[in-house]
Amino acid sequence: MDRVSKYPLAAALLLLLCGLLAAQSDSGTRSVEGHVLDRSGHIVRDAIVQIKDVKSLQIRSFITQENGAYHFFGLSTNSDYEITASKDGEQSKAKSLSSFDSKKKVVIDLRLTAAKSRE
Repeated sequence: MDRVSKYPLAAALLLLLCGLLAAQSDSGTRSVEGHVLDRSGHIVRDAIVQIKDVKSLQIRSFITQENGAYHFFGLSTNSDYEITASKDGEQSKAKSLSSFDSKKKVVIDLRLTAAKSRE
């Protein structure tokens, strides 16, 4: 007779504890994902998406694949973020992800527009 069948209550408590620990370790993070689109609404491959933690000023980057999608995981729920995309001189408007947004998974699509000239 193995130990699990001898101690069913202990085994159930162990599984419950493992589940609680796994949920707790993930409780302070969230993710953001979306697509980069051109002015016509078509997906954009190889666009550079950057997300900046407004508190620490840390910047992470992602290059979109064939489907134009991007994703960032493990973002702190206590920080605000700013997300932008760019490709070939075009850039999206900066979008914000607020620490007051309680969603664990946020979807933000970014649309490229002509870059403003610097004079």
